[in-house]
Amino acid sequence: MALRPVMVNIKALDVSVVGRFWAEALGWSAYSPGVTVYVGPPGGLVWPDPVVVGVDVVPVPEPKTATKNRVHLDLATTSAAHQAELVARLKALGATPADVGQGTVPWTVLADPEGNEFCVLEPRETYRDTGPIAAVVVDCVDPRAMARFWGEAMDWALHEVTDDHAVLRSAKGVGPYLEFLRTPDVKTVPDRVHLDLLPYPGDDKAAEVTRLRALGATDLDLGQGDVPWTCLADPEGHEFCVLALS
Repeated sequence: MALRPVMVNIKALDVSVVGRFWAEALGWSAYSPGVTVYVGPPGGLVWPDPVVVGVDVVPVPEPKTATKNRVHLDLATTSAAHQAELVARLKALGATPADVGQGTVPWTVLADPEGNEFCVLEPRETYRDTGPIAAVVVDCVDPRAMARFWGEAMDWALHEVTDDHAVLRSAKGVGPYLEFLRTPDVKTVPDRVHLDLLPYPGDDKAAEVTRLRALGATDLDLGQGDVPWTCLADPEGHEFCVLALS
């Protein structure tokens, strides 16, 4: 038994604006199957996608606070010219420069139209085959502990783990990486961005949720009410949802 990440969930006041931004940023399409806007590869809505981790923009009534998100996306580029072109295009779409204390670095930190930070990376061989999203990056206190929890929670393979950094990726060697970076600050507010996980066909969602609780996940009440998904938090309090197969 194991789960697979299928979406990065981004909360937004205006799902149309944020959804269009991310669709243009990634070169994907925005689909509106309901109250959310799902961003995935062009050519028609396929969910769950067999390769990519999509983006689901979900409406909420409250704006983002000044607090830096503890989960963000890193975007891949193929050359210095591509990086410069992508940064310029994203700014034209409404992205703004963001200062998260990065100092002088070869990547560019931006924020989407509602202030969600993300990075446009310089070309890196590691991310040559990930698609537009190089990595989903999570700030944490203990990358080793996060690698243990998420490595058991999902069917992704552990690529690297140190005191400062842990990296997982689909065992199929496709799509983005999931990276945990050690940071000095601790989580104090609800995440604006989180992962949504999905069981495989034939697996029992309730049994998966029970297994996650045994690994250290805790139940989370976000006011979601009676919904088909289950809201949980990992051992450091990062929210995530276990979805139900429709």
